[in-house]
Amino acid sequence: MSNYIIGDIQGCFDELELLLEKAKFSTSNDVLWVVGDLVARGPKSLKTLRFIKSLGKSARVVLGNHDLHLLSVSLGLFPAKKKDKTSAILKASDRDELLTWLRHQPLLAEHDEFVICHAGISPQWTLSTARKCAEEVEAILRGDQWPWLVKNMYDNKPNLWSSRLEGIERYRYIINAFTRMRYCFPDASLDMECKRSPKELVGSDLKPWFELKRSKKIKKTILFGHWAALEGCNRKRVIGLDTGCVWGGRLTMIRWEDRKYFTQRSVTQFTG
Repeated sequence: MSNYIIGDIQGCFDELELLLEKAKFSTSNDVLWVVGDLVARGPKSLKTLRFIKSLGKSARVVLGNHDLHLLSVSLGLFPAKKKDKTSAILKASDRDELLTWLRHQPLLAEHDEFVICHAGISPQWTLSTARKCAEEVEAILRGDQWPWLVKNMYDNKPNLWSSRLEGIERYRYIINAFTRMRYCFPDASLDMECKRSPKELVGSDLKPWFELKRSKKIKKTILFGHWAALEGCNRKRVIGLDTGCVWGGRLTMIRWEDRKYFTQRSVTQFTG
């Protein structure tokens, strides 16, 4: 059995099929770990969602910001944007089944040697704190209060963690850290605006979240997506896998056991 961890799919189903074929992925023997953003912007979000769900225990999925936004759109809180290309999901006969499955996925998933999340783990958190925070939000998403949560999750504040945070402010920070974080200021507060590559920010106070020093090191490797401008990264205990397939780049996957990378160029470039 092998464990494959894949970057943001975002509805790029054709590339997903080609990549799994390249790797000779076995639905009966292997496990596919998906770092979030299954849907949005690519042409085949419905097909992607159905396929990943059909894998059952052969897939481990965490939620990304686009996945959470789809849930809010499904409630009528926002109109479905044409550029997101998710309207087929909202009109599908199995819509409710798919969306229920989606909101039951975690924010953090663990292997004995690694963890996956969409954007990263706050530099203010230990792994134990990250687990606890993820579980708090997951419990609400899986319960009757989930509409309240997704309705009120949209804000950039608070952007500094405190164990004293309560209610929606606490949940909002947790969601933003796990699904939207890229840069932090020197005090570890989150910057929720900048999406550019670190190469473009010479002299800036902003640092990628994974460059800030932690009070207690996380000994497992963190694998994440979300940040296409990084074009992937591989450093000690941190691996970024979003290489912008939906923007005409590549879909990237790594086999954990031998750290072999598999990539597939976009065959259906994003058109807006």
